[in-house]
Amino acid sequence: MIKNVAMLFLVLLLAALAGAVTATVLAVRGIKSAFRRGERDRRGWLRTVALLAGAGTVAMYAWGLLHLGYAVMRAEDGGAGSFPIEPCREAGPQRASQVNGYEVSYLPIRFECRLSGGGTYVTSSVPGYVNPTTTALGLITAVFGVLAARMAEREPSPPVA
Repeated sequence: MIKNVAMLFLVLLLAALAGAVTATVLAVRGIKSAFRRGERDRRGWLRTVALLAGAGTVAMYAWGLLHLGYAVMRAEDGGAGSFPIEPCREAGPQRASQVNGYEVSYLPIRFECRLSGGGTYVTSSVPGYVNPTTTALGLITAVFGVLAARMAEREPSPPVA
């Protein structure tokens, strides 16, 4: 885990930005694939669905990273009222007073509060729909990508002149 908080926040922010750019590129390629004349066969549609679902997967993961970065930023705010850690307050004052730190997880994306007596609990800093949606879109991407690749292997290559 990255110990320097400023570095952690910067890495999360840059990863989210890279995810947004990647999702945009995949979405544009998927849309172009949908309207390409030569790719209106089954393999073309499988490829299009794989590209668009891949764009959604990356975009959703980047969205989760933005939420995680915001939670880290709030947790490290050293101003007045900074204890207990702000994202950990949602569990109520009794439990929040036992918090002595936090951890971040990237798979699945989540912000966890560490308790002084041992154990952790997950906050709602990352919306609950992020991980299931990312997983579902990732599975769709993988299935349709594999199907498109298998169809491409089966088709005979055009003769070389």
